[in-house]
Amino acid sequence: MSVARYQAVVVGAGLVGAAAALALGRRGVRVALIERQPPAVPDAAWDPRIYAISPASQRFLEAIGAWQRLEADRVQPVFRMDVAGDAGGAVRLDAYEAGVPRLAAILESGRLQHALWQAIDAGGSVARHCPAAIASIERGEGMTRIELDAGTLLETELVIGADGAASRIRDWAGIASTRTPYGQSGVVANFSCERAHRGTAFQWFAGGDILAWLPLPGTRMSMVWSTLSAHADELVALDARALVEKVRVAGHDRLGALDLLTRAAAFPLRLIRVESVVAPGVALIGDAAHGVHPLAGQGVNLGFGDAEALVEVLAQHRRAPLGDLRILQAYARQRAEPVLRMQALTHGLHHLFATPRAGWLRNAGMSLVDRLAPMKAALVREAMS
Repeated sequence: MSVARYQAVVVGAGLVGAAAALALGRRGVRVALIERQPPAVPDAAWDPRIYAISPASQRFLEAIGAWQRLEADRVQPVFRMDVAGDAGGAVRLDAYEAGVPRLAAILESGRLQHALWQAIDAGGSVARHCPAAIASIERGEGMTRIELDAGTLLETELVIGADGAASRIRDWAGIASTRTPYGQSGVVANFSCERAHRGTAFQWFAGGDILAWLPLPGTRMSMVWSTLSAHADELVALDARALVEKVRVAGHDRLGALDLLTRAAAFPLRLIRVESVVAPGVALIGDAAHGVHPLAGQGVNLGFGDAEALVEVLAQHRRAPLGDLRILQAYARQRAEPVLRMQALTHGLHHLFATPRAGWLRNAGMSLVDRLAPMKAALVREAMS
């Protein structure tokens, strides 16, 4: 039986995995991509899975030829963010005041996935194995052999685990991970609005909950409501009229009457830390490498940062075996500080707003930050990086 040989094999073709494979192919690395199912082709319906893409992530996606394939009328720039505490505290982050064109771009997961897939097809430099599942995987001397369920055999210097929070590659590599449940779920749904949002994102902290309204094109918005899992189940079970009323009241009627565009869905929230993002012949990226609370909307941007950093390191050493641990440790060092910083920030903010006795501190702190223009500009620059 013939064996297909690669320098890198990416396992998992979600947003981060597909971007990594595409970027590696464009840099001349012999790369394959394994995925169980191809992504669905988007239709006119609005995808409730929404991401706030930072300018840094957008530049990466432009560089690999994916961003240009998005439909402009399905991408919404964010020009301002209004954040409100639970006792009068408030912060406004404004792109114009910070001297930048926008804070982020809001788009649908399915459309970005489709754009990445189209770019992979057009480039012809990524060997796709899809639909396919891994039947066995075995690490040898300097190479890993992967057998797919159809009997196809692959050999690779490096396996890149982009297979999500429950990563099989992470477990196979023996990389320990720690999951800390928040006891919360994120409830997502899309709405049409009576009033124009003018490119403003809204976020409210109240009673341990975090409610975010993200602007979509036209007079539409996407909701992410982080709340106790029992309350999340109640929200998902509501009929459309009752849910709309709950969301309108929780958002202080900022956008007037709402109409439900997509059914509500919930997903559990947890912090994921791993002991290492690399092992001999293995590198982890995206949710396989870390998990953060969604209150800052930075999870997928961390993943794109992983992909970009790993590709740069590998491209610099593509004449050497890419599974060499010394090469991979350069990637691990480069990503350690940004990931730890974001995990500390989101984890700390979650506990600050979940602790009733800290009410005065958090609201006074928000109001103080709102009066300090240099600090607000620094927060904007951090979110954009």
